[in-house]
Amino acid sequence: MPRTEHDGQSWIYVRLSSVLMIALRLELTGPASFRSRSGKSVTASEIAKGLQDCYGLAAPFTWFLSYTTFVVLKKFSFKMDLFEVGKHNVVEHNASLVHADTPEGQTHAPIEIDQSLVEALGNDATAEGEIDDVGGGTIRQKLLSIEDVARARIRREAETGPVDALHAQIARGEMAIIMAVWGTKAKDSDASGIRVDWIKRWLGEERLPDGWKPTKDSVGFVATRTNNKAIAAAMTELKAKAAEAAKND
Repeated sequence: MPRTEHDGQSWIYVRLSSVLMIALRLELTGPASFRSRSGKSVTASEIAKGLQDCYGLAAPFTWFLSYTTFVVLKKFSFKMDLFEVGKHNVVEHNASLVHADTPEGQTHAPIEIDQSLVEALGNDATAEGEIDDVGGGTIRQKLLSIEDVARARIRREAETGPVDALHAQIARGEMAIIMAVWGTKAKDSDASGIRVDWIKRWLGEERLPDGWKPTKDSVGFVATRTNNKAIAAAMTELKAKAAEAAKND
């Protein structure tokens, strides 16, 4: 299981390939204090604490995400091997932004990152602006906006087929969370979103951005729900525009 280096500490990569109602593929990492370093017998409380330490999520939110995921997976001992999160069509879903669909007859989703999908996601970004850099000063960056995420979700569902309502919420939620954690606004325009280079590193390389530390300790239910609803609304609007354009052709 790949690991990342974060300010000199080792972090085990806890991949919740789509963690329930709103966690979804939040590429979890856990601190060095994890008793299990092999992805085996990891507990719900360890995952919740890892989310707090690594991403600065609010404690009640992390407990909800972690324990609900275990319940949905019917792991009532609240301990499991991490690969079990990838059981197909439970919390995991098709039409992932960076993973191929689960092959027919397979019980667990593929863990390999499809780098062509990572690039496609980066290419969905339409915003750009001058933003604060983690090392000080400012830097000009492409930003993945709410509308860009909506566009990416529509693209993937068009490629692989639609997902049901629950898994659609899960699919939006993964990006809704990281939007709340890493979202920023440009200083020289109305652009806002996540740095594309950070998203590509996080999803494509399974690593956290260099120099980044959690600075928000209140990202939780409200911010995630707000972003999730915004992505859903943007998807509805984009589909309506596409339908209108097709009607006029």
